[in-house]
Amino acid sequence: MLYPQNIEQKLGFDRLRDWLSEACISPLGRRFVEKIRFSDNFTLVDKLVRQTAEMKQILQYGEDFPSQNYLDVTPYLQRAAIEGMLLTQAEFFDLKVSLSTIRQCLVFFGKQEPEAFPLLGEYAQSIRVERSVTDAIDRVIDDRGQVRDNASPELAQIRRRLIAERADIRKKLDSLLRTAKNSGWIGDDVSLTIRNGRMVIPIAAEHKRKLKGFIHDESATGQTVYLEPTEVLEANNEIRELEYEERREINRILVLLTDQLRPYLPDLQRAYQFLGLMDFLRAKAKLAVQMEALNPQFVNRPSVDWREARHPILHLSFQKQGKKVVPLSIELSQKQRILIISGPNAGGKSVALKTVGLIQYMYQCGLLVPMRDDSTMGFFQNIFIDIGDEQSLENDLSTYSSHLTNMRQFLARANKRSLFLIDEFGTGTEPGLGGAIAEAILEDLTQSGAYGVINTHYTNLKVLADKTDGLINGAMRFDGEHLEPLYQLEIGKPGSSFAFEIAYKIGLPKGVIERAKSKLGTQQVNFEKLLKELDIERKVFAEKNLDLGIKERKLAQQLAEYTALKTSLDNNEKRILNEAKQKAKTLLSETNQRIESTIREIRESQANKETTRELRAGLEKFNQQNLKPVLVEEVPVPEVDFEPEEGAIEVGSYVRIKGQTAIGEVLALKGKDAEIRIGELKSNVKLNRLEKVSKKTYKLATGEKKTRAGTAGVDINERMLNFSFNLDIRGKRGEEALSVLDQFMDNAVMLGYDELRVIHGKGDGILRTLVRNHLRSYPQVGTLQDEHADRGGAGVTLVKMR
Repeated sequence: MLYPQNIEQKLGFDRLRDWLSEACISPLGRRFVEKIRFSDNFTLVDKLVRQTAEMKQILQYGEDFPSQNYLDVTPYLQRAAIEGMLLTQAEFFDLKVSLSTIRQCLVFFGKQEPEAFPLLGEYAQSIRVERSVTDAIDRVIDDRGQVRDNASPELAQIRRRLIAERADIRKKLDSLLRTAKNSGWIGDDVSLTIRNGRMVIPIAAEHKRKLKGFIHDESATGQTVYLEPTEVLEANNEIRELEYEERREINRILVLLTDQLRPYLPDLQRAYQFLGLMDFLRAKAKLAVQMEALNPQFVNRPSVDWREARHPILHLSFQKQGKKVVPLSIELSQKQRILIISGPNAGGKSVALKTVGLIQYMYQCGLLVPMRDDSTMGFFQNIFIDIGDEQSLENDLSTYSSHLTNMRQFLARANKRSLFLIDEFGTGTEPGLGGAIAEAILEDLTQSGAYGVINTHYTNLKVLADKTDGLINGAMRFDGEHLEPLYQLEIGKPGSSFAFEIAYKIGLPKGVIERAKSKLGTQQVNFEKLLKELDIERKVFAEKNLDLGIKERKLAQQLAEYTALKTSLDNNEKRILNEAKQKAKTLLSETNQRIESTIREIRESQANKETTRELRAGLEKFNQQNLKPVLVEEVPVPEVDFEPEEGAIEVGSYVRIKGQTAIGEVLALKGKDAEIRIGELKSNVKLNRLEKVSKKTYKLATGEKKTRAGTAGVDINERMLNFSFNLDIRGKRGEEALSVLDQFMDNAVMLGYDELRVIHGKGDGILRTLVRNHLRSYPQVGTLQDEHADRGGAGVTLVKMR
């Protein structure tokens, strides 16, 4: 249930309805716009919103979806249902192009996977447009909307005769025209023309008697007459008769074509209902794209859990002005059902209230909503609002009486599945009495279990919210130092009206303000003062928390980098030790074998001292060759000549840390900090510790030509830039193809790609088998499968990595 009846005008939804109507291409879509209604059926709302979300996805990524010729031909179909009636050429042309649009829509959904667009795809499957209908129209109506010459043998013969007669009469008239020009009866720039469907010669009025014929018309000045010479009178009559025959034959063809259409009218009516829905959904999706709206999680219970919601109309208006709306984050739950918003005038309370009402209303009308994707939309069966001045002279209602009338409706109808919105609660009468009545009404609304948002300046309502379960205070933030509204909602504490501060800023005499404070009483003044001080303290602590959070993130990042570096060093140490142990083991084994061999030779040959000495010398030489330490030559590291570069540091700049040789690239700027990458490490550094260097310096310092070990470096960025996940090896021999495939897989593994495409063609399947068998030898490869039939089928292998 909705209250009041003009709720759409109160919330501003009527302006969104007008926007949608203008965005529709045809009356078919506009009729759907007129039927938009708030729904209290959860399943229906979920379906409508998901349909819109699917169409938004189509608009953003579906290039093949048609965007024109959404024509409304339903009146033609209604007339075609009557026996003996015919549709005109123009009407059949509209039918032809709009049926083409319908078929394009159906083909689009037919190409998609069922899970891509489940709702619209399922609906499209129920629509039938018989090929015989479109073929019959195409055989008769051409692409210019005219009946084709070959629509019937009779029509083809009539048109051939017409062409011949017109050519013959033109020859005769051209001859007469030349004679008239040579005789000076007409000017040299005069040419043949048509009057009353007959070919005539324009001739000066004073010479009209010099040519025999029939005058059909004269110019506005009377100086020129349009004369049909006697020589072509019969030929023109013949042409007119042939034109009548042509018209009769065309009518006969169109009657037959209309008769062919008649049995399929029910299917065509449903098809054009589908076309109208597509036009309507396109309009809703366009609105969603412009508002940056989406479909958040939708739950079948009363709830408001929104992150960065934006007032739709304000967002569209600000967008044209190049400004941004301050987003609203709000949460209403079972424990905090009713939010009491307070704060200064012109601080954004009413906008926040209308944002809640309009977004909830438009969502339950099937539209996407502008908010962050981690938000949650609840479901309400009733929405009640009390916004604006409802003073009525006819019904003898004052502003306050109208508010009380609305409150009576709220109290009578509010339940656990209701959402109510009240702007300036309790105003319009004596403040003390208005506040008391408002407090009593609020107590009853709280007991009803309803959800709501209330704007107020009354202190007693703020106090009630602080001590009552189900109520929660909220404040529109205000810069107490500069006395400017921030338009941000803060839930959990009441807001101050900042009346005295605003009075000071406006320039009200100080004495007047001081007397006002004394008349108000110390309790209220202290309350307002406390709220102001709390707001200033909250701002100070928020800044400190932000600074602390930045430091904690930096510490966590540096700790992670340290841990990663330590792990890497430990692993390298273990690897080097393992390699050294393995080499020592091998060397020891060879040494033992050599010693045993030497001893065996001495024993077997019973060698003399000289032979023994030679064998021992050989063993000593072996030990010196294999156990002598290898001197490691230090490779001098070339000094880098740092070339500074003028200009401010920005994303993509090359920089070095002052006093150090490390050079990196700027990835992002965050206030006074910069995120830079040095090699594989990332770090945040203060901007004042960095200096900008040239690209040449960066290349020299990072060893683009040679690494310190003298081997060629690997430029990951360049590989990533030049790498394509598509590999085409069609036409290559087996050995050549496998070589290219190995290089492709090495780059893919290094760059971390999840899915690859190898195009090998179908042929006899030999190359495909060879490629797939080779790919299975890679441990990083997960699955291999054929590409979709529309994109290559068995001629392409999809490689999904582990």
